[in-house]
Amino acid sequence: MTQGDITKEISGFALIAAGSNAPSIWGSPADTVRHGITMVAETLEVSPGISRFYQTSAYPPGSGPDFVNAAFVIRTSLSPRGVLDLLHAVEAAALRKRDVRWGPRTLDLDLIGFDDAVLPDATTVQSWMALSEDRQRMAAPSDLILPHPRLQDRAFVLVPLADVASEWRHPVLGQTVQELCDALPEAEKGAVLPL
Repeated sequence: MTQGDITKEISGFALIAAGSNAPSIWGSPADTVRHGITMVAETLEVSPGISRFYQTSAYPPGSGPDFVNAAFVIRTSLSPRGVLDLLHAVEAAALRKRDVRWGPRTLDLDLIGFDDAVLPDATTVQSWMALSEDRQRMAAPSDLILPHPRLQDRAFVLVPLADVASEWRHPVLGQTVQELCDALPEAEKGAVLPL
């Protein structure tokens, strides 16, 4: 699939990570995550598969209060870009501000994967996957990158995602969500606490 293909209507399986570490107009971080997932599901008229909710430390460490994290999966006829636009609209409804990269946020909805899509291409995805943490702090992609280039590194994404999509296979790395999760250090996985 090429970047030009993301505007086409296709039916796909979207994996989405949700998080909040600041109260919103919808209430606490947990209430906000729940409401955000509901808004996405109602807009698309689908029943999502939703993980348990988890408490995790803010990333990077010291950047804010603890998060409530979850993951959900949906079937949709929207393109990956269409799903991303919807997620951004729901974040905006929660009054999400993008003032500070990796700062506190009312709602964070990330498109983690979409079927076996690799966007815009494998070389670009791999270059973003290889960025150092320092470069990640300063750089943000201007185009949609799929799968999410930090997916394999983040317990706060993989642990919830394993609840609902453990067998989804990373189209670049060739490993399932469960395999990626199992490969993380035990201390990182242990810091993702079920609520």
